[in-house]
Amino acid sequence: MEDTYQPPFQSCIEDGKASCLMCSYNAVNGVPACARQDLLQKARVDWGFKGYITSDCDAVATIFDYQGYTNSAEEAVADAIKAGVDINCGTYMVRHTQSAIDKGKLSEEQIDRALLNLFAVQLRLGLCNPKQGRYAKLGSNDICSSSHRELALEAARQGIVLLKNDHNLLPLKKSHVSSLAIIGPMANNISSMGGTYTGKPCQRKTLFTELLEYVKKTSYASGCSDVACDSPAGFKEAVAIAKGADFVIVVAGLDLTQETEDKDRVSLSLPGKQRDLVTSIAAASKKPVILVLTGGGPVDVTFAKTDPRIGSIVWIGYPGETGGQALAEILFGDFNPGGRLPMTWYPQSFSEVAMSDMHMRADSSRGYPGRTYRFYTGPKVYKFGTGLSYTKFDYKILSAPTRLGLSEVILQDSSSHKKLLLQNGERERRYLQLDDLAVNSCESLRFNVRFSVRNTGEMDGSHVLMLYSRMPKVLSGVPERQLIGFERVHVRSSEMVEAEFVIDPCKHLSVANDVGKRVIPLGAHVLVLGDLQHSLSLEF
Repeated sequence: MEDTYQPPFQSCIEDGKASCLMCSYNAVNGVPACARQDLLQKARVDWGFKGYITSDCDAVATIFDYQGYTNSAEEAVADAIKAGVDINCGTYMVRHTQSAIDKGKLSEEQIDRALLNLFAVQLRLGLCNPKQGRYAKLGSNDICSSSHRELALEAARQGIVLLKNDHNLLPLKKSHVSSLAIIGPMANNISSMGGTYTGKPCQRKTLFTELLEYVKKTSYASGCSDVACDSPAGFKEAVAIAKGADFVIVVAGLDLTQETEDKDRVSLSLPGKQRDLVTSIAAASKKPVILVLTGGGPVDVTFAKTDPRIGSIVWIGYPGETGGQALAEILFGDFNPGGRLPMTWYPQSFSEVAMSDMHMRADSSRGYPGRTYRFYTGPKVYKFGTGLSYTKFDYKILSAPTRLGLSEVILQDSSSHKKLLLQNGERERRYLQLDDLAVNSCESLRFNVRFSVRNTGEMDGSHVLMLYSRMPKVLSGVPERQLIGFERVHVRSSEMVEAEFVIDPCKHLSVANDVGKRVIPLGAHVLVLGDLQHSLSLEF
């Protein structure tokens, strides 16, 4: 909880000023999340949360109806409201709150507290005074505005990730492409463009229709009847189209028939016979093919990564209704890709790890490889943060400390100093426990790291800088590496820009120990930006 799950929520509240939190159906150590007062109130007490808390849909009902945590529906409602839930998605509170009050399970003061949290946010939004509140004036006519579509397009552009580009196959030159083939069950299907809970698109343009804007002689074949791709019946037509085109794009991957909130995948491989389709097209094509992957989760495409007949791999996720335009712009060089993978892509063998084993840290004694880029020690198809560009960026450190002395840190009491110097009563302690620091000590430890970023290629482009730390192995389960900052910069060809990260050692260079206490390991930390490394010695 301390090391992996809570930090993103804390950042969303403290840095992003979130106005709403949602508790889920899950139980935490046997207690339903929507009934965990310590969990929900931590946001208000420790992180300064100034909003309201809602349940996931029917998560309050689950407390009694499915989990059997309480003896009645009234007790479930009472436990949730007392824990900090202000409103629930569904009708459970509407149906049972009055009865809970009548039976003495809830007080009027507890109801008032929930109402105060709800109305405070409505007042901040101006919903109680439509003449002054700009949000109250928004309606359906605002959804498909040109500015919103441009924002959707920019999000799609920035989110697309170039994973492979052998021999600079991409970008394609329009003058060199007289005919184009696009193949795959998602290539001409608008429904596969949006992920779960997607609204109605303003314009229904598929990947195929958008590519027609670039190459008029663009042909299409599905190859498979759907994403499941159970039979090769359509391969013959797809292969014939591929043989006649200058360049071939194969669209493979996942859609919502394979992955949704209530549907777990049982394999990390491409569904059905999609792999056979890809390799058949690659064998028939005049030139190496371009593989476009859809879907929200990792896919084991090791075969495509190592096949020279597959020249480029582009992951588009669920790019939304403007995804076709964004992809076409990237394929033909009107936009330089700069996206990075937001997750580790594991090989198929990772599916043998029990899904119910939620330990983050690797355990070699039982052959457990760990989870997420921070702790995973097994083989990877593509690592977290992977992303290529059509140009090249070089980095240089402009300023960064090589030593950070912690001797001036203010400790909570005089006995803490002795505590810090001993570990197991026999050797010098190798980490600083944050509980020992005074309230303002973390602010005094902050420092800046400045970099220059030079575009040494021939094409302008944006680039996501990702700064990691590697910690000394002074504790069991120290992360393999830890992302401590990222920033997107746009750099013109042959030009340079500067970027700066503010490092808070308490937040960015700390890790939870085996009892959930956050500590800063002392000794050398390595800051890593691309191929650039910088050592920082933390000393107490």
